[in-house]
This record gives sequence, C-alpha cells and structure tokens, in this order.
Amino acid sequence: MDPRRLLPYLLVLTVCAVLATAGVVLVSQRSSLPAESRGERPAPGPRDVLAGWDSRRSQAWAEGDVAALRKLYVADSRTGRADARMLAAYVDRGLRVEGLTTQVLALEVIDEGDDELTVRVTDRIVGGVVTGDAGGTPLPRDRPTTRTLALRRVSGVWLMVAVRDQASAADRTSRTSTSWKS
Repeated sequence: MDPRRLLPYLLVLTVCAVLATAGVVLVSQRSSLPAESRGERPAPGPRDVLAGWDSRRSQAWAEGDVAALRKLYVADSRTGRADARMLAAYVDRGLRVEGLTTQVLALEVIDEGDDELTVRVTDRIVGGVVTGDAGGTPLPRDRPTTRTLALRRVSGVWLMVAVRDQASAADRTSRTSTSWKS
C-alpha cells in the first residue's frame, strides 16, 4: 500500500489521540480543583454548620414553635428538653423572642467526621427582643460563654446532641473570691 494513502488515516488517528489525552488531563485537573471552582457547592464547614443550626433555633424561638425547636436536637438530648421547656414557658406567658442572634467569638474543632462534629465555642447573645402584648424588651446584655457542643447529622440535618458549659477562669475566680468573703 502506498504510504501517501495512509497519511490521512494517520492524521485522524493522531488528532484523536491528542484530543483523548487532552480530555483526560482536563478531567483530572478539574477534579483536583476546589468544589466551588468546579461549580459544586462545598460541604459546609463547622462554622457554617453552627450558624445554620443557630439560625433554625432563632426561627423556632421567634415563631414560638416548641415542636420545631425539639426537632433541632436528638431525641434523648437533655439540653433539647431544657431549651424546649424554656420556650414553652415563654409561649405560655404569650411571649416570643425575635431576632435572637448569637455572635461566635471563637470556635475550635475538637472532633470532625462526616456525620459527627464536636466544637468548643465561645459565644454570646447579641440580639433578641422579647415581645408580647406589652410590646418589646431587649434581652439583657450577655457575656461570652465557652461551651463544648456535640452535633450529629441525621438524615442530612445537623442536630444538637449535647451542650456542656466550660467553667471560665473568671467564674472560678468569682466563686473563690466569694468564698473568701463568706
């Protein structure tokens, strides 16, 4: 066979090989890019998980929705039962808390898995108005509190498992000072 007749076939084969190689390189480069660069929504980080949970809690308090608040906690959460009792007491008096806003001052990830998250957070309430028939009263000024929070993702939704307060140095000093004066 005349080699000149093979030239068009070789050219097509070479072009196909180059395009296939370029496609593999592009796919491999795309998969190494961050999710947002690929047009995908990245998985929420711990701060986003906590902010989303706080937002849903704020909404439940604003609506006086005890059932919605309970759904933010795992079924056997003591913290959830206490939060729901407090909201129910407000609702029984005809009160709601609108604009409940938590300011996170520090956040440390203690343990993070696909469906489990434990963080140490220092936060404070910076907004919120108790409303009722008599009008609205701003919540008292809150001081920073450090807590350890354990969350679990259940059916794609982050729920609070437990909240454990951390004794601050100021609290220990205050208790010690008080005992000296007694």
